[in-house]
Amino acid sequence: METLAALGEGFLVALTPMNLFWSALGVTVGTAIGVLPGIGPALTVALLLPVTASLDPTAAFIMFGGIYYGAMYGGSTTSILLNTPGESGAIVTAIDGNMMARKGRGAQALATAAVGSFVAGTIATLGLTFIAPVMVQIALYFGPAEYFALMVLALTTVTAVLGDSLARGLASLFIGLALGLVGIDLQTGQARFTLGVPELLDGIDTVVVAVGLFAIGETLYSAARYRFEKEEFYEMKGSARMSREDWKRSWKPWLRGTFIGFPIGALPAGGSEIPTFLSYLVEKKLSKNPEEFGQGAIEAVAGPEAANNASAAGVLAPLLSLGLPTSATAAIMLAAFQQYGLQPGPMLFDGNPSLVWGLIASLYLGNVLLLVLNLPMAGVWVKLLKVPRPWLYAGILVFATMGAYTLNNNVVDLVVLWIIGIMGFGMRVLDVPVAPCVVGLILGPLAEQQFRRALEISQGDASVFFTSPLALALLLIAAALVIVPVIMKRRALARGDQV
Repeated sequence: METLAALGEGFLVALTPMNLFWSALGVTVGTAIGVLPGIGPALTVALLLPVTASLDPTAAFIMFGGIYYGAMYGGSTTSILLNTPGESGAIVTAIDGNMMARKGRGAQALATAAVGSFVAGTIATLGLTFIAPVMVQIALYFGPAEYFALMVLALTTVTAVLGDSLARGLASLFIGLALGLVGIDLQTGQARFTLGVPELLDGIDTVVVAVGLFAIGETLYSAARYRFEKEEFYEMKGSARMSREDWKRSWKPWLRGTFIGFPIGALPAGGSEIPTFLSYLVEKKLSKNPEEFGQGAIEAVAGPEAANNASAAGVLAPLLSLGLPTSATAAIMLAAFQQYGLQPGPMLFDGNPSLVWGLIASLYLGNVLLLVLNLPMAGVWVKLLKVPRPWLYAGILVFATMGAYTLNNNVVDLVVLWIIGIMGFGMRVLDVPVAPCVVGLILGPLAEQQFRRALEISQGDASVFFTSPLALALLLIAAALVIVPVIMKRRALARGDQV
């Protein structure tokens, strides 16, 4: 009952005219930018971080929630009509969605994606409503040792899950940890690694790093590949109305995708990649016509799209309740909290209930707005795909640079932005994941504080991290995430050598 009462208060916050406006603006902007090729939800949120710096935190996060959901849906348009996934969760949608577009059924593919997103988003947000408070109750048992172990798990999770190589993921993480050391040590008051630059005494702004890595670096990488990529655009033909057969073949995949996507998204090793691929495999296994998969099966669009959007709500559960990011977009959302001096977790639920529950309530409204917006306006979003790429890339670079400057109105931020941006470009070229860098920058200093606090309380006894069952369990899971993939890879190579 307490949860329902809190959600009711959240709806009172979300339904105020201004917050409703920010939610509508968020889903509109998120969909519009998400539709553009090569731009996923992480880049979209990163790009708009500086713009929202002057907003009230509740309004800003309601807008971010709308942007997140909108961009998750918008990526399906690019995948289906252009065969260019805007983010990793839309890769599976592109397989059969683009084949449907080639056969003149792009409108139906977009329709099943829109309705599936609404169904999955609503059910998953319901799951978020009741699971996040339970996770908060668990987090109340955490002391400094447990929080340090949780942050180690968060750092390890993002490093191990995002990207193909553990070594490259760790390299990205250590870059972020190094950047997090810049500034004044909060416990001793000593300046660290500032190079005599007064503007760096407060540390490197997380928003500048996020915008540099995701907006500048990603845009430079996309621009560098532009001349070598062949685009084949398929016009949307006919009505977006689904036939009775389409509905019959879609409704079960929507539900199955939802119940696959949400729990996996909420896990420390979640994200959207695993549930979308798993949903595709499940639908192919259960289909009466598995030979249609890869040739334009509507189930292969409905299921993965539902899993993709359900995982978005799942990702928010550990982020809000524990401060644990499990995807690139969650890492940027964590940077957004940092921008307002907020730390997700139990204290956020106690200290800012209107923000948390207003955000959760706005997700329900955002889902309705997305459905109303996308079904009749699919043709409008498709026209955005015709924006010349050079104009798009130039606009992002200018917008990102101006936004970063307006944060603190100093040139040092611009220099840092472009150094980080060029570094981000190099990381993309070398296939080094950028999300661990952002998470390392944000959680590194917090983990250091909790580590030192735990040692102070235990009077320097390091066994405090192993005598607590909860801290030990979290550290063992973190170690397993690093060690198990290495062992499995070596075994696979050994078997290959024997063959």
